[in-house]
Amino acid sequence: MSDSSLSTSNTPTEHSSLTEWLDYMQQIHVSAIDMGLSRVLPVAEALGVVQSAKDDAYVFTVAGTNGKGSTTAVIAQMCQAAGYKTALYQSPHLSVFNERVRINGEMVSDETLIDAFSKVEAARLRCALTLSFFEMTTLAALLIFAEADCDVWVLEVGLGGRLDVVNIIDPDMAVITNIAIDHVDWLGDNVEDIGRERAALFRDGITLVYGATAMPASVQQAIDTHQATCYQAGQDFDYREVDTDVWQYSNAAVTMQLPRPALSLTNTANALSAVLASPLNIDKKAIEQALQTVKLAGRFDYRETHNRHWLFDVAHNEQGVEFLLAQLLPLWQQHLATQNSADALNQGSNQSSNQANRKPASIKMLFSMLGDKDINKVVQRLTEAGLPISDWFIAEIDYPRAASTEQLQSILASYVDSAQIHEFKRLSEATDAVINDSQAQDLIVVCGSFHTIGEALAALAADNLN
Repeated sequence: MSDSSLSTSNTPTEHSSLTEWLDYMQQIHVSAIDMGLSRVLPVAEALGVVQSAKDDAYVFTVAGTNGKGSTTAVIAQMCQAAGYKTALYQSPHLSVFNERVRINGEMVSDETLIDAFSKVEAARLRCALTLSFFEMTTLAALLIFAEADCDVWVLEVGLGGRLDVVNIIDPDMAVITNIAIDHVDWLGDNVEDIGRERAALFRDGITLVYGATAMPASVQQAIDTHQATCYQAGQDFDYREVDTDVWQYSNAAVTMQLPRPALSLTNTANALSAVLASPLNIDKKAIEQALQTVKLAGRFDYRETHNRHWLFDVAHNEQGVEFLLAQLLPLWQQHLATQNSADALNQGSNQSSNQANRKPASIKMLFSMLGDKDINKVVQRLTEAGLPISDWFIAEIDYPRAASTEQLQSILASYVDSAQIHEFKRLSEATDAVINDSQAQDLIVVCGSFHTIGEALAALAADNLN
């Protein structure tokens, strides 16, 4: 296959915009997702990223069904707080592509990405291969980390493990957050097959943090085969909540009381276990600093904007919803207590007449999902959780795999009264509607997909500009 057959007349250059490059890379391969490493490895070797990671960096690779983003964010923040130049690769993004590629917490610039894309494209053409969008962009991220001479690489696996492009890099530390049913078309429809895919990240003698109490036999077999050292949640480390501001982490060597982060304690404990099991010099002061500053948009992300209370969470499968609910139920109780205290303070003021006329606080759902996810299970768990969800605002998200509004409505109608379901053509319209149809004391929960969160945040940002 010749170079000319692989390139097109509209191939972008180093002077093209980031948008032009992203659009181009969406078109050069027949499939956006194409599992396998045979096409990627020659290009990666030509770029030198595999050897760079092996020689110059300590690599954490994080896989799992849920919690990867939070876990990688906490690991990276701890390493950075300890003084290591830290690279972080995550996917997908919520608002801008640059979110996927960070060095010391800062998104890399458009110019840095474009330079890397140009080099990946040149290497691809020299190798006479086509690459998917995810392969191209991941290779670019790895090249950026290598050229920046980062001390620590924290890599989130996009899908699976065995055939994911991230697996071209040998990890020094592997983390599997959990294993549940998701992406059945690529990973299998049972936890043993999925576990086997995740465990393909292992290398001989590797250290592994396994973040769930139940482990598939396929993962244990891989641990035995590779003679890996495994630290498992509930056996080798654990945590407990002390109060709203403090939590306690413990393993065989240490017990620490630490400031409570803005992210899930389960994922935080997994991240801390990985950091403590590594040879990196990360002391308690750095850990505390990281926990007080770490944030990740869209992961139990509470905000107050547009005179409303919002909770954004990317939960998009049954296990993700379980994580969400475990934190949402106490948050709702705290929210009610805060609203009641505010009402008490307003008694006897000019606002008292308004207080008497308003409805009790409720939860409004801004919701959409991808069509290949188990929408029924997600809706079932949300509707059976005992939360006062008064209304659902739904629309089709702008993505090829999106569930249609009709599909969402049909599933929701099996669980809630049709009068509670409000349909819109675009999620931006649904976002405006949920603001207009809610009260200041309500809580608006946005969930179902990364794309749902991204479009809702974009709509709110655009509204702020108008």
